[in-house]
Amino acid sequence: MELYHGSPENMSGRNEREIRVYRFLDELGVDFDRTDHPDEPATTMEVCEKVDAVLNVRICKNLFLCNRQKTKFYLLIMPGDKPFKTKELSGQMGISRLSFADEKAMGELLDLRPGSVSVLGLMNDKEHAVQLVIDRDVLKEEYFGCHPCENTSSIRFKTADLTEKILPALRRTPVLVDLVGAE
Repeated sequence: MELYHGSPENMSGRNEREIRVYRFLDELGVDFDRTDHPDEPATTMEVCEKVDAVLNVRICKNLFLCNRQKTKFYLLIMPGDKPFKTKELSGQMGISRLSFADEKAMGELLDLRPGSVSVLGLMNDKEHAVQLVIDRDVLKEEYFGCHPCENTSSIRFKTADLTEKILPALRRTPVLVDLVGAE
C-alpha cells in the first residue's frame, strides 16, 4: 500500500460512489491523503491495521444501526479499538433497543454496502433519515480516517475538516456520546 495525496488522477476502475466522494471533498476544499488496497478490502482487523499504518491514523468503526421497529436509523462513529456495547449506547440515546440495520436499508438510505460504511455515505441520504452519532473520543484526534464509500480505498483528513466543512455541507449535526465499552 502506498500513500497518495488527494483524488486519483485516473478514475477508471472506481465506482460512482467513490468518485462522488472525491468530487465532494474537492469541491469543499478538503485536503486529504489516500491509500488504495483493491486486493485487500478492509474487511478484517489485519487489513485495517495495515491501512492505519500507511495513513498514520486510527480508522473508526462505522456502525449502521436501527431501533427495534426499523423506523429510525443511526450511523455511529467510534474509535475502532473501543468495544461496542449496544446497551451502553441505547442508554445514552434513550432508545429501548438498538440493533444492526440490514443491508437493504443501508443500500436504500446510504447507497452503501456492508464493509464500506462511512460518514461520507451521508451525502447519499437526501432525506436525512439517518441520525449521525459520534463518540467524543473520535473528535479528539487530529486526523479522521474512513473509506470513500468503498472499502478498497481509505482516506484521512483533518478532524476539523469533518466538523467545520463536511458536516455543515451535509447539513448534519451529530449527537455526541461518551462510550467506554462497558455493560
